[in-house]
Amino acid sequence: MTLDDVPAAERVSDEGFYELDSRSRRLDEPEPSRRTAAHREVWIERTRHFVRHDPEGCWVAEDETGMVGMATSFRREVVWCLATYAVLPGRQGQGIGKQLLAAAMHHGRACSRWMLSASSDAKAVRVYHQAGFDLHPQMYLTGTLDRSAIPVVDRVRDGSAADIELMDSLDRAARGAGHGVDHELMLGAWRLLVSDVRTGSGYAYVDERGRVALLAASNRRTATRLLWAALADGPDEVIIGHVTGANQWVLDVGFAARLTLKQEGYLGLRGMKPPAPYVHNGALL
Repeated sequence: MTLDDVPAAERVSDEGFYELDSRSRRLDEPEPSRRTAAHREVWIERTRHFVRHDPEGCWVAEDETGMVGMATSFRREVVWCLATYAVLPGRQGQGIGKQLLAAAMHHGRACSRWMLSASSDAKAVRVYHQAGFDLHPQMYLTGTLDRSAIPVVDRVRDGSAADIELMDSLDRAARGAGHGVDHELMLGAWRLLVSDVRTGSGYAYVDERGRVALLAASNRRTATRLLWAALADGPDEVIIGHVTGANQWVLDVGFAARLTLKQEGYLGLRGMKPPAPYVHNGALL
């Protein structure tokens, strides 16, 4: 993939995920929608970031009609992560996806730990399992926040680039590698909350929609404090995504806030256990 390929890759990704969402929608869920212009710009900027820093991990598949599939991946220290992966509807089941995944995984051949966040698409998760990934079910909490349940939260401040060393040390403890250059991307787009006191340290990024995008901490108490702080400053309609069974503390917060628990997708891991206390990001892991 080149920088010039990114807009076309976004269209392939949007087509693929819109078709998947339409096919797998539950009856109690709203009708799927395509990416908004703002979300499209976020996707494009993030993918350009991957192409700049990990060109050997980003691939497209083409035929005489144009682009039919895409995959982006990256290495951070000893961890390889699959950021996103899609094949056009109508071209799936023809081996395109397996070739894309193999090319992306070659970029991580020297890594000892591997991560990806998968949808519930049956074909994709079968491919991931065949590639050696253990699949850990992901949950999410959703609903209207009960603001009367929010405790008094202190010892949380706005973060900055000066906190990158602290954040990378927390990432290494949780998943084996810091986010490194990805902090530049996240700091430019999202709000950063930090708690760094004698009893524990942690951070949380809050995305453009007011949702927790990534959270890491040295202990559950600090992680809980950061999650409550993010909820307190966020919208009334809440989604806390990418929760694994290793992070039951998130359920404690969500149920106290009167949110509903649902299940969607999998965290795929090789050479490691689910990070905790940690809420991973779908693309940046």
